[in-house]
Amino acid sequence: MTFPERFSNLPEYAFPRLRKLLAASEPGGEVINMTIGEPRHAMPDFVGDVIAANIDEFAKYPPNDGTPELRAAIAEWIGRRFDVTVDPETQVMTLNGTREGLFNAAIALCPEQKNGERPAILIPNPFYQVYAVAAVTAFADPVFVPATAETGFLPDYASLPRDVLDRTAIAFLCSPSNPQGAVADRAYWEQLIALAETHDFQIFADECYSEIYRTTLPPGGLEMARAVGADPERVVIFHSLSKRSNLPGLRSGFVASGPESMKRLRQLRAYSGAPLPLPLQRVAERAWADEDHVAASLKIYQQKFRLADEILAGVPGYQGPEGGFFLWLPVTDGEQAARTLYEKTGVRVLPGAYLSRDVNGENPGKGYIRVAMVSDMDELQRGLRQLRACLYEQ
Repeated sequence: MTFPERFSNLPEYAFPRLRKLLAASEPGGEVINMTIGEPRHAMPDFVGDVIAANIDEFAKYPPNDGTPELRAAIAEWIGRRFDVTVDPETQVMTLNGTREGLFNAAIALCPEQKNGERPAILIPNPFYQVYAVAAVTAFADPVFVPATAETGFLPDYASLPRDVLDRTAIAFLCSPSNPQGAVADRAYWEQLIALAETHDFQIFADECYSEIYRTTLPPGGLEMARAVGADPERVVIFHSLSKRSNLPGLRSGFVASGPESMKRLRQLRAYSGAPLPLPLQRVAERAWADEDHVAASLKIYQQKFRLADEILAGVPGYQGPEGGFFLWLPVTDGEQAARTLYEKTGVRVLPGAYLSRDVNGENPGKGYIRVAMVSDMDELQRGLRQLRACLYEQ
């Protein structure tokens, strides 16, 4: 039996790798899990009531693209948040979590060739791992571009050779970024869109953390495309209720772009997508229409930013995130630091190398650990204090 070779070089996913790393170790204290980005703030209080009121709709097949009411709620939110008008009929589609959309969009929108060559898909390094698998599945060459302290923890796509840019079909951008928490400002967006227009590629804007920020609302891809007068197909945005509304188990997100891109995405999803059950779509309708629970959660995250700044003040190389809920902390070796921290304190963190790829023998995540600030304030404080004492005060 033969199998596709293009997946043979994919590294194991981050969390199974971490389990193997720590399998022979015993925790040195209370286990505090700061690895996975699973929000633990209170979910909106209306969730149960909405499900109960619509429970009979579990007996119906849900619409694949989302209910008209849900797509309208999303379009209205885009208008409020980004001051951009989108047509809910032709420019919005719901997703069963944004990972599905990020993966399938590459398949639906990446051409077989670009300027007569195999297409390239640009990926920040480190990155959310689905980007790379999406590129390989689309028979494109993933091009990993460092997103390091030297580049402001955002990829400098303009530094790539012209021949790479000329065959680029898609560039992924996560802002606020996972894992570093960097925000692409308006100047960065203007430069990236100009580059995309010059070399005719699309920008896949992973904006799942856009509602978690330190002081200033991060600009969005559709917002910036409108501001500079770009082709409306140029940017494809992806959003989720997982982080915004503390509903990771709802598996509800959306994708929005120009009508032609969305036509192709809907066509693929009709065959391959798993639509969200109707009662859960009703919850999503309500969640996109409500900002009170978002503001309450944001206030807690901003308290967490301040707590991290206080506890980690003076740590060499520490840089608090501009957005998102991860800390990207410098260490000598991420694997060694994660194992030492677990064995001495019980605190679990993720080695940065598990979120990055080796390029020319170097891995930009090797000297970092990722720390998820998702637990309550008391547990977070204990975890960060133990982390500092263990890794930075020896």
